[in-house]
Amino acid sequence: MSNRFELLVFDWDGTLMDSASAIVASIQASCSDLGLKVPERERAAHVIGLGLKDALSYAVPELPPSDYGKLAERYKFHFMARDPDIELFPGVREMLIALKEKGHMLAVATGKSRAGLDRVLEATQLGQYFDSSRCADETHSKPHPAMLQELMQELAVSREATLMIGDTAHDLQMAVSAGVAALGVSYGAHPRENLTALNPIDCIDAPEDLAPWLKKNG
Repeated sequence: MSNRFELLVFDWDGTLMDSASAIVASIQASCSDLGLKVPERERAAHVIGLGLKDALSYAVPELPPSDYGKLAERYKFHFMARDPDIELFPGVREMLIALKEKGHMLAVATGKSRAGLDRVLEATQLGQYFDSSRCADETHSKPHPAMLQELMQELAVSREATLMIGDTAHDLQMAVSAGVAALGVSYGAHPRENLTALNPIDCIDAPEDLAPWLKKNG
């Protein structure tokens, strides 16, 4: 029996890795360092998945673009300090192995930089399971459809055979713009109502439910 979706594209932070809280805390600590207004958790969490420039302009709208570099430097400092304690959601490794054995192609579309994604793929030893990936510093940031469009073109997969899986409205809006199906996961950065408003084919509320859903419906 053939798979419904030939290509499964995963967001990283908040979808495969339990990093949303660390990102929020790092944004807030960075603003505090520079004497800026510290964004509330909801505002800081909203930017997860965006490229760094877009994230900073939303999280700290009063920050002049000339100071983005200073805030980005502090963010990287605080995030790297938390990085050793950030873990994959339970069952992610086993899920990816099972999906590859089932014949799916797997990819990552992330707001991370290429250096950041390469580092975490090496640290988790998950790089071998992904056929390709796109990062925010090498193409358009989400919710622009470019990441999905480029992955589909590279891997020669149609829109109908592609599924985007993510925890933010940025992920799901990217899927809408690219004309592909999306699966929301509400255990990451954005609340369930923000995801379901974009009409994904389903919305998963717990990490342990993702692998069974994909096994049954993927």
